[in-house]
Amino acid sequence: MAIDISEAIHQLIRDRGMSEELILKTIENTILAAYKKRYGNAENVEIRINEGREVSVWAKKKVVDGVYDPLSEIDLEEAQVLLPEVDIGDEIRVEVDLRKEFDRISVQTAKQTAHQSIRDIQKEGLYSEYKNKVGEIIIGYYQRERNGTIYVDLGKLEGILPRKHQSPRESYHVNDRIKALITEVNKTTAGLQVVLSRTHGDFVRAIFELEVPEIYDKTVEIHKLVREPGYRTKIAVYSNRDDVDPVGACVGLKGVRIQAIIKELEGEKIDILKYDPDPRRFIKNALSPAEVRDVIILDEGKHQALAVVNESQLSLAIGKQGLNVRLANRLVDWNIDVKTDAQFEEMDIAAESRRAVSQLFGDTEEFSRISDLPDVDPLVVQALQEKGIEFIEDFLSLSPEELLELKAITAEQLEALHALIDENVEIIEEDENGPLGEEALGEAGKDGKDEQFLGEEISPELEIYECPECGAQITADVTSCPNCGIELSFEYEDE
Repeated sequence: MAIDISEAIHQLIRDRGMSEELILKTIENTILAAYKKRYGNAENVEIRINEGREVSVWAKKKVVDGVYDPLSEIDLEEAQVLLPEVDIGDEIRVEVDLRKEFDRISVQTAKQTAHQSIRDIQKEGLYSEYKNKVGEIIIGYYQRERNGTIYVDLGKLEGILPRKHQSPRESYHVNDRIKALITEVNKTTAGLQVVLSRTHGDFVRAIFELEVPEIYDKTVEIHKLVREPGYRTKIAVYSNRDDVDPVGACVGLKGVRIQAIIKELEGEKIDILKYDPDPRRFIKNALSPAEVRDVIILDEGKHQALAVVNESQLSLAIGKQGLNVRLANRLVDWNIDVKTDAQFEEMDIAAESRRAVSQLFGDTEEFSRISDLPDVDPLVVQALQEKGIEFIEDFLSLSPEELLELKAITAEQLEALHALIDENVEIIEEDENGPLGEEALGEAGKDGKDEQFLGEEISPELEIYECPECGAQITADVTSCPNCGIELSFEYEDE
């Protein structure tokens, strides 16, 4: 006897949001569980559900002459009533009357199986639904709080907002609207657990995607975002189109977009800055809202830089408890030291730069070629290479007349190149008579007088001595060491 379940199916779809396929599968499992409970075995049972959503149960039985197992066998005479042409040994399907065959215990078992199956299906469906939403914004309502954890009504289930994911600026009351980021979806023995966050950096990223259409459609992209929840966020953006200002797009007309984001974050400060592949300009932008006068790269390999600001901008650049410069460090991935103009002047930055170059290049010929110089004009390099001038030494050996023949290079470009060489290359001039040259011998070597330097004799050829500070070669006519710069004085005694 078939049972019409179409109305029950429609009600489950309407109330539980389950798919019809899953409902039909649940009904089959429920009937099989009840049959097994009633007869101890359900291997020979077949469930049929027709297009009209009528369910019927059929048991496969073997035709025999004398029944020993009523569950799997049927007597020949009884079978011929159903199908006259059957014979012993044949297998037929006999419809089971569910209303008569199932007792109260079997029905109760079926109900429990159905309820458990529906719960499992719902849990699995919700898990799949919310697992796909990880990283998205969801809106719920404050329900209750326990041990600092806020329980949020998400409609189909309840999410949790742990204390560590709550902004220190925010407080909530019952039925308050809460917008948060889904960070985790876990299966637990108590049910499905959806973990929410309002402190995650991706929460601010998702808010920007909601409020700024250019970010949503990838016209403007976020290079990096760093955040100290409740206090300040720094976000570096760039545009994929030349006619779109990335910072302006995020701020919006009269600041309407950024004000909506700040309101959602309960007044948290947001610095929007333009990403620049040049680390100097990027560092300068990252320290906003402070105005940075200059950025000096101390060690490119170790990502160490120095930012120079006016005295009035120092506290703004560093920020309260160092927050601004700390976020800037994380944003650009450089270790930034902030100094005022006065502090910068007290630093031996030239010596530090020389040491940095020495550490980077050692004894290598990194700056032997003109093309190796930092920020050199490529047009100047090309023009010199066309004239066969590739090395810095060859360029410096050119006479004024030869420089005038370089018509492809302007006087301003030549002057800039000389300045670049002076800044980055240490030049030691030598001539045929050694590092000091013939002029350095002075008059002492010409008049042939016997003189002494600190008690030592000087020959008519003017002997060479060592500097007591650095050991460099010096002569008696110099007043300071040409190498280390120490002041020297010579005393002469007659024999």
